[in-house]
Amino acid sequence: MDLNADPEDQMMIERSVSQTMQIDPRRARFPCCIVWTPLPVISWLVPFIGHIGICREDGVILDFAGPNFVCVDNFAFGAATRYIQISKEKCCISPYPSLYRSENQYGEDETERNILTWDDALRKSTQEFQNRSYSLFTCNCHSFVANNLNRLGFYGGGWNVVNLAALIFLKSRWVSTTSIIKSFLPFVAVSGVGLFIGGLTFLTFWAFFTFLLVGWFLLGTYSFKNLIHL
Repeated sequence: MDLNADPEDQMMIERSVSQTMQIDPRRARFPCCIVWTPLPVISWLVPFIGHIGICREDGVILDFAGPNFVCVDNFAFGAATRYIQISKEKCCISPYPSLYRSENQYGEDETERNILTWDDALRKSTQEFQNRSYSLFTCNCHSFVANNLNRLGFYGGGWNVVNLAALIFLKSRWVSTTSIIKSFLPFVAVSGVGLFIGGLTFLTFWAFFTFLLVGWFLLGTYSFKNLIHL
């Protein structure tokens, strides 16, 4: 960004930035957001675990959905039900969209280009994960989003699958009341049927399954640090 830019041009840029940051769930546009949706089966048993993606400056969702495959504008498991918008001021990037990058900046070294804009960072992570194999337990959608946040320098980096999941669970907003129902109704139904039929046996199975799943990611993140890929 040219520091000596014309004030009128600067105002036009700021106005455009403000417009592009408008969230529109009907069009599945969540500019500079992390989005979440429930997973089949897993979220029916553990409702705080789901599928996540990260959005470009124009609101298009990117999510790591399979081996060497990053979905673009086609969220893998349905419409987003929760979102959290990330402030660019908390990231080590330019506050302006990549559309306004000046020509002379293309000649800068690779390190500087990596942090120019939000979309530049997402593009680099997308290219990296298009050459990664997918695993629910070692390299998944949370790995992809954590990689993006670290590349963006959000709050200085240090993101992993555990603190990212906590961020979404504690800080995200629901898209609508329908989204809340969509996220929790299967869990309530499965739990009700399970308790009615299996009673204590089902409750024991549920507690064991949750403990194993959460324990795997805690151990893989903090004890065996090369186990969960970022």
